[in-house]
Amino acid sequence: MPNKKKPADHALHLENQLCFTLYSTSLAMTKLYKPLLEAIGLTYPQYLVMLVLWEEDGLTVSEIGEHLFLNSGTLTPLLKRMEANGLLARLRDSEDERRVHVKLTAAGSLLKVKAEDIPSCIHDMTGCSLIELVSLTQNIKKFRQRLMD
Repeated sequence: MPNKKKPADHALHLENQLCFTLYSTSLAMTKLYKPLLEAIGLTYPQYLVMLVLWEEDGLTVSEIGEHLFLNSGTLTPLLKRMEANGLLARLRDSEDERRVHVKLTAAGSLLKVKAEDIPSCIHDMTGCSLIELVSLTQNIKKFRQRLMD
């Protein structure tokens, strides 16, 4: 007797899972970045921190976490490694010792020049037009916001 698939089986196929599509796409994107970031001495999570600080230096650990959707337990070890590498300094707030500000060092600021070509390299590697990438980014941000509401 043939094995009949139930309608629900289709819903449980790996390739039909949005979560897997997003996860595997994230892995593929990170893989694209890896050689570019290795060339300037950063990991992908470190690059994300640097992007935040290049936009606005002197943020607190909590503020950086809000930008990156990371908690301080995940962020603190990352920031400690970056501080040990001379890219940033962590400074306790004089008025509230619980708050830690993160400031770029001269080396961290200068690294921005080495990173300037990364977005255009990634754009070229995706094979997508700028319009496609902007649209995709906006749609994913909207979707993320729906999940967080």
